[in-house]
Amino acid sequence: MVVVRKMPGDSDDALIRKFSRKVINEGILQEAKRRAFYLKPSLARKQKIQDARRAKKIWS
Repeated sequence: MVVVRKMPGDSDDALIRKFSRKVINEGILQEAKRRAFYLKPSLARKQKIQDARRAKKIWS
C-alpha cells in the first residue's frame, strides 16, 4: 500500500508527483497490467524465458 504524507510547504501537485513516483517504483502498475488478463502457465513460462534472454542480452 502506497502512503504519501503531506509535508509543510508541499503543494497538491507535489503530492501527486510523489504518489506517482512511489507507485512506479513499487511496480504496482506493472503488476496490475500483468494480472489484467489470464495467462496460461505454458505461455507464462515462455514469457519468463524470453524476459531472461532479453535481460541477458542487455547486460552483456
